Amino acid sequence: MKNYKKIGCRNLSLRQLARYLKKHNNYIILTHASPDGDTLGSAYALYYALNEIGKVACVLCPEVVPSKYDYFARPTDHVSRENATVVAVDVADVRLLGALQEEFGTEIDLCIDHHISNTRFAKNLYLDDCAAATAESVYELIVQMKVNINDVTAKAIYTGLATDTGCFKYSNVTAKTHNIAAELYSYNIDAAEINRLMFDTKSKRLLQLEKMVLDAAEFHFEDKCMLLPVTAKMQEITGCSGTELEGIAVISRSIEGIKAGVTVKQTGDDEFKVSLRTFPPLDASAICKTLGGGGHKGAAGASLKGSLEEVKSMALDAVKKALEESYAGSDTAE
Repeated sequence: MKNYKKIGCRNLSLRQLARYLKKHNNYIILTHASPDGDTLGSAYALYYALNEIGKVACVLCPEVVPSKYDYFARPTDHVSRENATVVAVDVADVRLLGALQEEFGTEIDLCIDHHISNTRFAKNLYLDDCAAATAESVYELIVQMKVNINDVTAKAIYTGLATDTGCFKYSNVTAKTHNIAAELYSYNIDAAEINRLMFDTKSKRLLQLEKMVLDAAEFHFEDKCMLLPVTAKMQEITGCSGTELEGIAVISRSIEGIKAGVTVKQTGDDEFKVSLRTFPPLDASAICKTLGGGGHKGAAGASLKGSLEEVKSMALDAVKKALEESYAGSDTAE
């Protein structure tokens, strides 16, 4: 395993970012592991934009891209590693590159991101932590570069916006987010169908898994915290794993009185991914930072090692501390 150490990182403005991308010719665009609509939508929108101006590019994902994204995520050309500019999109930490970390982790030339917890692992960084999604920044970049937006590019950008905002329901949505979405409606994107695929469609096996997870749900700290365990056994029984599980973390958002929703998903024998969803005054990013992770105020995550009970205890202890600090003077302990 390579030794990943911090390097000098140069901040870029939007204009500098546009100039940087016009300056180079060959691009390898990386997404994060457990790919979601924002990392994929941003990567492919950038890919199509670079193609428009005669650049050679490819998109690499550390995992198989789910088929539900086939309406914009198409096979891309091979780009030689030699003399290629490596770009990571919607990647807050080099560890999120998964299987791509070993090859590219120390050689990221550019990162385009919107996570306030970005660890500045790239040589150049365009970071807008006020953007609702990285796709929002990619749209602004394409406009800045005066590149033509076609229907498939518009679909990719819309997907990034919609999925990272919970179909425009979350507090990260701004007037700019809606304005960009309105512009995208001038293209043939079929937003209703995209929203149906992203939010209203699930497999029978996912429904079975959700039932098992809800049966095992735990409530803590005067019912302010809901914990949802997703064990390896549950995944084995249902055949449901990987990106199919990404919707589990949002279940807690619909439960009255919940301030913190903790999803503990088993990814190995003693490895777990903790996904945290919070409502004010809690800050998911700050909580997950204490666990070695990061993200946004309302949604963040961390990777932890140990038994299921040990990982649950670590996550709950972090949430309990945050609750006690946020609700000083009240009893949040069980």
